[in-house]
Amino acid sequence: MPTLILLRHGRSTANTAGVLAGRAPGVTLDERGREQVAALPGRLAGVPLAAAVSSPLERCRESLEPLLRARPDLPLHTEERITECDYGDWTGRKLAELAGEPLMTTVQQHPSAAEFPGGESLRAMQARAVAAVRDWNARIAAEHGPRACYLMCAHGDIIKAVVADALGLHLDLFQRITAGPGSLTALRYTPLRPFLLRLGDTGETDSLAPPEEDPEGAPANGTAGGAAGGSAGGDAAVGGGA
Repeated sequence: MPTLILLRHGRSTANTAGVLAGRAPGVTLDERGREQVAALPGRLAGVPLAAAVSSPLERCRESLEPLLRARPDLPLHTEERITECDYGDWTGRKLAELAGEPLMTTVQQHPSAAEFPGGESLRAMQARAVAAVRDWNARIAAEHGPRACYLMCAHGDIIKAVVADALGLHLDLFQRITAGPGSLTALRYTPLRPFLLRLGDTGETDSLAPPEEDPEGAPANGTAGGAAGGSAGGDAAVGGGA
């Protein structure tokens, strides 16, 4: 199965203003966000990408522009199921104001029970995002092989929910996960289990490239299961792969 690199969009004007943007139109990257995504082509220079998949929202499409200019042949797809959570009546409100809402306690401590007024539940958000990832994993593997890498540009809660699913964590624990604007999170999917390779990373990514294989199909690094996310079959690295 492929390696999925999840990009959280660069810092936005809503992030700076402390506003819950949700799906509101006209939310773009701020200056820091543009700097973050300008560095993306260099950060991913050593990673062969089969495709880029984006949330339909402007801040995600804008985040991918520097990478697409650097890789004009990289296919770009839009995926509605990885769009931001529908926060309903909370959309556009200040986070400081929302902190006093009784529902915020549920969002923080029991998110599987949280449903936004006029919007969707966090359960529904996770279900659609995970379904999208599984579908894209199958499509990328079928079109480019099981060792392919691809990129998805999405939103903080979407990324946290996908990571929680990959780690076998209940949704009520997903608030323990964080991925800041402009960061990269990487998951290597295998037939047995996914491996979390990066979480909220802002550094190098060359080691995310698929490992070379010897003629027998074993990882070339010689570790039990490989040092970077287990073997293609899904065995974990014994002893941490040291």
